Amino acid sequence: MSRVLAIDIGGTNIRAGLADIARPHEVEMVATGAAPSDLLDFRTCVNGLIETYRPDRIGIAIPGLANGTLCRWVPNLPYLDGTDVADLFPQQPMALGNDAQMALVAEATAGAAAGFSDAILIAIGTGIGSAVLSGGRVLRGSRGGATSFGWASADPTDRGDDRDGWLERHASGRALDRLACAAGLKDGTALIAAARTGDADSLARLGGPASALAACLAGAIALLDPAVVLITGGVASAFDVLAPLTLTALTRQLPPHLRSIRLAVGHFGPGAVIAGAAITAAGSPLWESQS
Repeated sequence: MSRVLAIDIGGTNIRAGLADIARPHEVEMVATGAAPSDLLDFRTCVNGLIETYRPDRIGIAIPGLANGTLCRWVPNLPYLDGTDVADLFPQQPMALGNDAQMALVAEATAGAAAGFSDAILIAIGTGIGSAVLSGGRVLRGSRGGATSFGWASADPTDRGDDRDGWLERHASGRALDRLACAAGLKDGTALIAAARTGDADSLARLGGPASALAACLAGAIALLDPAVVLITGGVASAFDVLAPLTLTALTRQLPPHLRSIRLAVGHFGPGAVIAGAAITAAGSPLWESQS
């Protein structure tokens, strides 16, 4: 059996899974731990996984920009910036990509976007990641930075920030935590729970993030005309509360022919990135022949 090793390296944790190359979306988790602290630690960690599981190919997902096998910018793992991962593991066929883009490969192959040629994925957690499927291909852009949706802005007066995009500052999990704190609640999860009970103050506070998300999504939908917008990441568990608020605001911003847009939760949940890394490494028409 030919095997694929899929690795999801985040800002704080690293996870790995194994899959049969013939069914790469069916991944068995084999390892998890703290994210490597530097480049030597990263190389040692991945080499250890390769030696243990002897894969035929590997797929690596990073929380940043990738161009081919080159890490261009990884804000939470700066030691990877400018590193060509293929040079670290020269004997190992591999694929490297942004984690949200990898998640969309999984969803478009065997998940909530399967059967569609056009879709948007928004991964809302501590920050906001995103990916776009257009004409049956995952868009990556000239430098790997296509669809950096967390940096979308609906405020022309905003002065910007080198590390946090406008939408991240207004609609990410961190933004919900700040709103909760202002309301005297523990965190964003508590704010969502209060809104679920119909608490008027909590619902009103969530209106800001929902409106910010809707305003930015409206531009993306008008530009790309996707069949579905997938919400993934930690905030996806709040979909039942946030989706109606977002759709109400979104409808105001869209022309009639685009108002039927569907919002849905991703099928793979937290396993989407690992599954996508495995599928990409195995070979996928959604990803191939792009540099």
